[in-house]
Amino acid sequence: MEPIEVQPMTTISTHSFGDASDSDDAFSIRIIENMKEEYGMFVWPCSVVLAEYVWQQRLRFAGVNVLELGAGTSLPGLVSARVGSHVTLSDSSDRPEVLSNVRRVCLLNGLECEIMGLTWGEWDEPVFNLEPNILLGADVLYDTQDFDNLFATVAFLLKKAPGSVFITTYHNRSGHHLIEYLMVKWSLKCTKLVDAFSFMPSHKASDLQGNIQLVEIMSCE
Repeated sequence: MEPIEVQPMTTISTHSFGDASDSDDAFSIRIIENMKEEYGMFVWPCSVVLAEYVWQQRLRFAGVNVLELGAGTSLPGLVSARVGSHVTLSDSSDRPEVLSNVRRVCLLNGLECEIMGLTWGEWDEPVFNLEPNILLGADVLYDTQDFDNLFATVAFLLKKAPGSVFITTYHNRSGHHLIEYLMVKWSLKCTKLVDAFSFMPSHKASDLQGNIQLVEIMSCE
């Protein structure tokens, strides 16, 4: 593998899953982060939490189709690929610098994933070809102006694949009442809601700030 060129203001962080001393399944994912770019180029706490959840649920992810929405640095999606999922990593079509970084991170980790521009609420042809069993989204419930388009996209994809699920992590800063309203609007239901601290290993939980929730959402139809 050719060395990855590290640009100015760029760092490579390492994220470990499992205990290498007593498990053959343990591995690490390296992420290229750019301190100069927008928020899509950082590994945020919600991403760490969702990635850990994927690792702990790895048998559930083996061999299934996974789509990460608003992937950014793509940590949860890369963990999914590492445990055997067929992964598509997506971020907004108008953020080519983020999509380019996703490609570099896949190369850095020796993982093969599909990469696509997907803007929530826009119905380009590639969206209609997607049939994920699991949708992932870390901190995608960030800007309330994006919520309706996000839920429209999630609802469309969940209805295409009966039994599919959207798993997302978010800070409690998010507008709960708006989220509940949009779930009703788009015929979605919450099937699981847990606090991140209930399943995060202590050495990772100590680095978390704020109250992070994980929710699983399915279609009512």
